[in-house]
Amino acid sequence: MNWLQVSIFTTAEGIDPVCGRLLDLNVGGFEIEDKDDFNDFLENNHQYWDYVDDELMASKQGETRVKIYLSDNENGAMQLARVRSELAALKSLDAGNRYGRLEIETDSLSEEDWENNWKRYFHPIPVGDRLIIKPQWEEIKDAEGKIVFNIDPGMTFGSGQHETTRLCVEQLDRRVKPGMRVLDLGCGSGILSIISLMLGAEYAYAIDIDPNCKKIAYSNAALNGIGPDVYEVRAGNILSDEGFKSEVEAMGGFDIVVANIVADVIIPLCGDARRYMKKDGVFICCGIIEPRLDEVMAALGENGFTILEQKNENDWYCIVAG
Repeated sequence: MNWLQVSIFTTAEGIDPVCGRLLDLNVGGFEIEDKDDFNDFLENNHQYWDYVDDELMASKQGETRVKIYLSDNENGAMQLARVRSELAALKSLDAGNRYGRLEIETDSLSEEDWENNWKRYFHPIPVGDRLIIKPQWEEIKDAEGKIVFNIDPGMTFGSGQHETTRLCVEQLDRRVKPGMRVLDLGCGSGILSIISLMLGAEYAYAIDIDPNCKKIAYSNAALNGIGPDVYEVRAGNILSDEGFKSEVEAMGGFDIVVANIVADVIIPLCGDARRYMKKDGVFICCGIIEPRLDEVMAALGENGFTILEQKNENDWYCIVAG
């Protein structure tokens, strides 16, 4: 299949509203390129310098952009038209030009080209105290007794390289106990829910608005010896589908609910997350940029949550509430 690589030019402040608008259109699988974010990461994480080459450095220069991938057919063209319309509406509200030019560039890309383009940048990453996230095509000679999570992200979000994923994995590493049930909202490639099972959870249920998520998440589960008896993945809109909400609520409660998305989705989720949790459960939410932190904290408080912990890496924040 051929794909359209759609680059949306924005600013660091525009990432969250742009991604929120895309999610409203059922468009998932973002790839975010932000020069300042990348440079800050390198400055504060010298241990990862060996994983960065000149080609990757060059790719991170220039304007901030959000990339999405649409099928290069009639359906993709219709979706692209909707994206253009949403960006025009967002531009009309941005009197101060905080979100940049909000213009689009498109490139045609075969699936094979897409895979090979990013694979050369993805190497094993240690996360938390017990885990290494490893692309399935690479070898590790000595894992030093750590849990090795193999992943092939495919055409969806989530390789484990982003700060938000690492923040969530660190929390799961500390909080998952044997026998727990975990709900992963906005699962992408399934990385958080599958790792939860590898850390000892008894059952994980994963949801994403992107229909590609099921195939990719189940494939990554199989790479790590996780079967459908303990892992279920569903595609759907947990924000707007009341039947879906009731179905998840009826599952009996989860010890941990994790949502690594964006503030525009986390805020409305705060009203429902409690319905899915056990009384003493925790809600781990991440993907929050600093300018939206107070809004998320307020939404959690308004829905009866107590903030248990807050942690950040660069400008990305993770909140644990109960």
